[in-house]
Amino acid sequence: MNNLASQLGVNIRAKRKELCVSQDRLALECGVDRSYMGRIERGEVNITVEKLYQIAARLGCEPASLLPQIKNAEH
Repeated sequence: MNNLASQLGVNIRAKRKELCVSQDRLALECGVDRSYMGRIERGEVNITVEKLYQIAARLGCEPASLLPQIKNAEH
C-alpha cells in the first residue's frame, strides 16, 4: 500500500512541475502546510479523497489521472 502513496506523490509532483507551480503555492491554494504537501509528494501520508480532488482541481486535471496504475501483483 505504501507504494501506492509513493506513486501518487510522484504523479502529483510531476503534474505540479509540468505546470511550473511551486510546492509552497500548491500547498497554500489547497489549504495545507507546505511540509504536509512535501510529505504527500514523498508518499509519507495517505491523503483523503477530498484532498485528492482539491489538489487535482488546482492542477487542472481529473483526480483519476493522478492515481497510480495498479498491477495485478498488488491485488
